[in-house]
Amino acid sequence: MTFITNKRKIINDPVYGFISIPGDLIYDIVGHPWFQRLRNIKQLGLTSFVYPGANHSRFQHCLGALYLMETALATLKSKNVEISDMEEEAALVAILLHDIGHGPFSHALETSLINGIDHEALSLLLMERMNETFSGRLDLAIEIFKGTYNRRFLHELIAGQMDMDRLDYLKRDSFFTGVIEGSVGSDRIIRMLNVVDGRLVIDEKGIYSVEKFLIARRLMYWQVYMHKTVLSSESLLENVLARAKELAMKGIDLYATPALRFFLYNNIGPEELENRGVFTPGLIAANFTRLDDSDILSSAKYWADHDDPVLADLAGRLISRNLLAVELQNRPFPEDRIEELREKARVMMKIDQQISRYYIFTDSISNLTYAPDAPEVRILLKNGKTAGIREVSDMFDHDLLSEKVTKYFLCYPKELR
Repeated sequence: MTFITNKRKIINDPVYGFISIPGDLIYDIVGHPWFQRLRNIKQLGLTSFVYPGANHSRFQHCLGALYLMETALATLKSKNVEISDMEEEAALVAILLHDIGHGPFSHALETSLINGIDHEALSLLLMERMNETFSGRLDLAIEIFKGTYNRRFLHELIAGQMDMDRLDYLKRDSFFTGVIEGSVGSDRIIRMLNVVDGRLVIDEKGIYSVEKFLIARRLMYWQVYMHKTVLSSESLLENVLARAKELAMKGIDLYATPALRFFLYNNIGPEELENRGVFTPGLIAANFTRLDDSDILSSAKYWADHDDPVLADLAGRLISRNLLAVELQNRPFPEDRIEELREKARVMMKIDQQISRYYIFTDSISNLTYAPDAPEVRILLKNGKTAGIREVSDMFDHDLLSEKVTKYFLCYPKELR
């Protein structure tokens, strides 16, 4: 695809090298304040508490996914897959904006500030609002993002088992954490892409690359994304926000940036997003796009000196990285163990049952490396037929990748040990 542009921009990315901005529209979107905001949102939340190098941003990830999408589309076109200039531009826009709805610390606070609305729904809201600014030029990108466009493979490049989002975040997160087990051969996988009957497939000689990708994803989940100290730190962050929200709902004054104050002192849910609540989607978008990690951290520093002892203690623990102890196991924790910890907290910390929920709690985490409900990875065999990856890969004989693994964690103050 050839773009005529006077807005040439080359970005030096530590993972892929030089990334070119392909065209005026992409250039203008990258420069938009709502996209620039992603510079101040960490890709991995508080994972830097465990892996100090994990300070990369959603901004970097989205640019990386853009680069991979451009490479993927070029690969498909070289294999005689017809993709119009309009479709190519729309697919690039869709992948660039796929994470624009992430809030502070990415997944760590996904449901803490807005009830029952995930980042995909917020991304769609912001894309629709931006589309007004760009005079409808994002129409096709939004269709591809939602999966309603009739050429399904374009959506699968954004949200599938082997999409450009996953290919970038695994490689990028592996790079910045130093966990080499997560590194994937994204370039080889992309070179193996093809389209059959409107769906994305992988050439047969790419089977081993797909297998390595799935294993890398599994290892990254347990070593990075669900590391027990990451669970402890992000649970503490959630509880800081939960306590602040509780106090705000009682009318207690808290220091907060204007955007954060909007979400602390108001209950925002799906009704508001659908124009059925107190606040309009436009007002939600206006405040949400002013929120990033700095709003939370700057507020938490002040909360550490608040008159409320619970908020002050929780915020102080977060700021000083005095995290809760955490245990991880394959079965639920017995109720008597939890009650024993709560009784210790009552005596040693002088807190009642209601307050103890901020300090002593248990939950579960699950990892499904290969989701059987999602569109299956199809392999294009040498005879021209296609088969599901589970039919041709012997890794699935032992349910290693397709079986859901659930673990349970218990958090409590270290002083209760």
